Amino acid sequence: MYKYNNSTNQHNVQFISKATKSYCSFNKIYIKSILIPVVIGGIIGLIISNFLDYNLLEKPFLAPSGMLFPIIWTIIYILMGISYGILKNKSLTNQKIKIIYYLQLFVNAMWPIIFFILKWRLFSFIWILLLDLLVIIMIHLFYNKDKLSGILQIPYLIWILFASYLNIAIYLLVGA
Repeated sequence: MYKYNNSTNQHNVQFISKATKSYCSFNKIYIKSILIPVVIGGIIGLIISNFLDYNLLEKPFLAPSGMLFPIIWTIIYILMGISYGILKNKSLTNQKIKIIYYLQLFVNAMWPIIFFILKWRLFSFIWILLLDLLVIIMIHLFYNKDKLSGILQIPYLIWILFASYLNIAIYLLVGA
């Protein structure tokens, strides 16, 4: 004969309820963390789309095709979001991390406006050097809290260092 144990069943329901809430919270954190940089990047891409002159510019050795930029940036923004989401999910963010993260995101978003719309090539190089510095600081802060979170930002740093090279080379080749 089977005896129904209400307390065990209630415990299982509570466990499942807590696990479901935790999973939903986990998903919200990562979705929000990924969407913020991807959406900002997409909006900036739309804003500058009528001003893009990359394919018309004289470019340095190693300059990639313009078709690669949206693909690479999407991957970088996703990695950036996952990295920040790891810290948020583990409650490892603090005021300094939030400021550096959102400041570098702002500086990142402004660079294409400066380079493509305003066509201030030298100033955009100085601006991207600021971005390089902020990303190095961000990687250091993230890595000290969670190694994987810091490591996920390394492709971003490599890409913007390469973009810095492209920026100064284009300035030197084309001028203002």
